[in-house]
Amino acid sequence: MRVANRLVTAAVYGFTICVLSYSLPSFGADVTASPTPDGKEVKKIVEPPKPPEPRFKIYGWIEAGITGNPDSPTDNHNFGHLFTDRANEPLLNQAVITAERALDPNATGFDWGFKLQFMYGSDARYIHSLGMMDLTTNERVQPDFPEVYASAHLPIITAGGLDLKLGKAVTLEGAETIDPRTNVFYSHTYIFNFGIPFNNTGIAGVLHVNKYLDVYAGINRGVNVTFKDNNSSVAFEGGIGLNLLDGNLTTLAITHVGPENPGDNHNYRFLNDITTTWKINKCLTAITDLNLIYDELLPAWGYGAAQYFTYAVNDWLTLGVRGEIWRDEEGFFVAQFRANNDFIHIERGDIPAPDPSTHGGGKTTYLAITGGVTLKPPMPKPFAGLLIRPEVRYDRALTDSTKPFDQLTDRDQWTIGIDAILEF
Repeated sequence: MRVANRLVTAAVYGFTICVLSYSLPSFGADVTASPTPDGKEVKKIVEPPKPPEPRFKIYGWIEAGITGNPDSPTDNHNFGHLFTDRANEPLLNQAVITAERALDPNATGFDWGFKLQFMYGSDARYIHSLGMMDLTTNERVQPDFPEVYASAHLPIITAGGLDLKLGKAVTLEGAETIDPRTNVFYSHTYIFNFGIPFNNTGIAGVLHVNKYLDVYAGINRGVNVTFKDNNSSVAFEGGIGLNLLDGNLTTLAITHVGPENPGDNHNYRFLNDITTTWKINKCLTAITDLNLIYDELLPAWGYGAAQYFTYAVNDWLTLGVRGEIWRDEEGFFVAQFRANNDFIHIERGDIPAPDPSTHGGGKTTYLAITGGVTLKPPMPKPFAGLLIRPEVRYDRALTDSTKPFDQLTDRDQWTIGIDAILEF
């Protein structure tokens, strides 16, 4: 079995369902009867085989939500958040349409594919790659192409072969993704926001050594860079993936190395992440995300861990809890960005000064605890793909000398969020 490029899928996050104490027949299922020793007949339901997934698909989703902050910050910001940064204001996070021809995971010969994905929403402010629609508008809701790539499977080197990807794709790092459907919660970790890239543009390969081991390697323009680099150096992303216990225990260890600061080709940034997913049983899943980053410019360290547990109560209700501790040793990484384009301007190294409310959190160790549920209510089409995710989150600065929340006045921050995702 190959190790997937993304270890954390919707099934991993709890949509695998416990075996219930009863079964209901589904439409289209065959019913057969077999005799028991006492002569009575017991009806058995035989499900018809599922048709194979089409190779070419057009699909998408719409995500919208709101994050309440009882402190009502004067700058209307939830510090430490990116996608859920606006306090007490509704957001159209993502409206996404995707055209994709996925590689056949069982291919034994040459195969090809591609992915073209367009997004319109407030999340695009933070996932732009430099030089690709990054300054199209100053509005909160912006357009972007999160992924544009061609892919190929080559039956070479090993029995599993080599997969190649050329173009712009999301990073391999981290337990959470830009795609909200594969995440446990509406809000994101400090690791996701500040400890890993969002995307890379270049060429990347994965060699399927055997059913237990994959090896990843690629060259790209740098963190969140496409056509306009903030320096003239390339970067490397690679690592290994392990697939154990018949797929119930998977680990992906990835590093991204290269100069990332504007106008600086010499000081490297090292972003390292290890994500382990353990399906303990059909109901309970544990996910551990370990993160370590280092930038030579200051120099500055950032490091921490996030632990998730999800429990699938039934086919429409999943419970989740997440705890995280992340250390920004020099106050270099964690910040809030008040104006819509402050984040991208800072990445580009542009001269215009950011909004005064854009600021860092100082030399701080952050604690974040989040609890919530994922609801997938049984709905008729076109609402059959509806997901609803309420959550409660508590953030605290464990460093006595810093108060990063509510315009640098508080050590604590409570938020109550909810989003809805409609797949189509």
